[in-house]
Amino acid sequence: MPARYGSDLIVDLMKILGIEYVALNPGSSFRGIHDSLVNYESGHKPNPEMILCCHEEIAVAVAHGYAKATGKIMPAIVHNVVGLQHASMAIYNAWCDRTPVMVMGGTGPMNSSKRRPWIDWIHTALVQGNLVRDFVKWDDQPVGVEAIPSSMMRGYRIAMSDPTGPVYLCFDVTDQETALEKEIPLPDPSRFRPPAPLQAETEAIREAARLLASAQNPVILADYVGRNHEAVLSLVQLADLLSIPVIDLGARLNFPNTHALNLTGANPQLIANADVILGLDVTDLYGALVKMDPSTHSTAPATKPGCKVINVTLADISMRGWTSDFQELAPVDVPIVANSKVFLPALTEEIQRQGKFSKIVIEERRKALTAQHEENRRRWEDTLKRRWEERPIAPPRLAYEVWQAIKDEDWLLVAGAFRGWPSRLWKWDKPGLFLGGYGGGGLGYGPAASVGASLPYRGTGKICVNLQRDGEMLYTSSALWTAANTGVPLLTVMTNNRVYYNDVEHQEKVALHRGRWKTSSSAWKWRNPLWTLPIWRGLSMSTAKARSPTRARSDRRWSGRSK
Repeated sequence: MPARYGSDLIVDLMKILGIEYVALNPGSSFRGIHDSLVNYESGHKPNPEMILCCHEEIAVAVAHGYAKATGKIMPAIVHNVVGLQHASMAIYNAWCDRTPVMVMGGTGPMNSSKRRPWIDWIHTALVQGNLVRDFVKWDDQPVGVEAIPSSMMRGYRIAMSDPTGPVYLCFDVTDQETALEKEIPLPDPSRFRPPAPLQAETEAIREAARLLASAQNPVILADYVGRNHEAVLSLVQLADLLSIPVIDLGARLNFPNTHALNLTGANPQLIANADVILGLDVTDLYGALVKMDPSTHSTAPATKPGCKVINVTLADISMRGWTSDFQELAPVDVPIVANSKVFLPALTEEIQRQGKFSKIVIEERRKALTAQHEENRRRWEDTLKRRWEERPIAPPRLAYEVWQAIKDEDWLLVAGAFRGWPSRLWKWDKPGLFLGGYGGGGLGYGPAASVGASLPYRGTGKICVNLQRDGEMLYTSSALWTAANTGVPLLTVMTNNRVYYNDVEHQEKVALHRGRWKTSSSAWKWRNPLWTLPIWRGLSMSTAKARSPTRARSDRRWSGRSK
């Protein structure tokens, strides 16, 4: 049937954009959209499935995780002013993580004569998008149902264009609930698709190729390359061509940890000795190239004089001034604005075209780097053995035990890093096995984003794993209810150190630096251990508690897998 109401039109627009899921925490300001999702059928594709969440921060984080797992956009609908304020931390995480999310909301009625007393007044803003404008790519509040198609097409294209990020679209409740006087034609989405990825200018590619081919000790730093699986494969080709060691900075899985040229963990030595450094999608290039003293907040260069730096990034065209997520400005010799997905193949091709590299030097370098890679792995295995019997379970052993449980399964690490131990002890041999962290450092991301990342894998046999910190779980614990309600194949392994350690760690560092440990130590006694299992048991499908490594082994066959 044709759309009868403004909210029906919004649902039709979602469907032509290929949107399959919508995360929401219900509210009266978008009750029209909610009704259309449930009761309106246009005869085209099925309506997007509603993913019910108990908090707006969870709804946005669900959409965040889904986009990282699939590369597709997912709306998160939040309730007017109050819902947008709840959602703001998760929106900021998506902004810093350069992840496309279409945040939608309702407001009004903007015609004040139509408002209900009290509640509609305190929940209406002028303009609502002002609240998040400093950390979204674009926001809009269209006036009139005729303006809705253009708003949604533009929002989609902006969110999905380089560099990707969240947008916010706000719809007047009157426009949602008004009856349409005439049929509003749906646009052809192919004519509003995002543009092709940005490529570097030819001369910059030539200069980068020349520097890398002539370098004696080149190094590659990779951070967000893994958001495009093709870019990871291209990075492997480039590293193999010149035997360049790669340091994976961890925002995504950027380079296989099984590859001999993965030298993650040898960062200080490699950077100190490098004569050319290639940064690829690095969030904090300055931080990667300096030595930091946390106790005094002082830095010193980690590179030697004369080291050339090539920086390939999209960050320079996605700036705001409200927060300093742009990081300290690093000195760069060859600045390049490009998408690494298209830049890396062009760079490799140019190096081969120039042909100005020594195969003997490359072979000798690979031998030395292979030995260094193997030494890194031996060191991590020695650490695992040394900490094997620690009580409570040490992070390396817990990471190892989880790996033993899932290594023969089809798995995906959707969130959590256990202090980097999965990247050292698990087999990360192909792109996309690890989706990275929260971007903006906002706690609450892990439990909710894990649900979104697991959504597309229902019924596939894949196990999605979330290595969860206990303190963060307290922020968005009801995400477990959403996980159980939607039946996602999610295994959450929580490290419970029985204290809110972020507080303890920083107090301890300051007290030690000031030489007054004895007078301060009583401030962080573990007065209220975080015994959280009863909370999670009430929300999730299956729980188990492992007090020891032996119990961890016996519990590692997961009983909560969806059918």
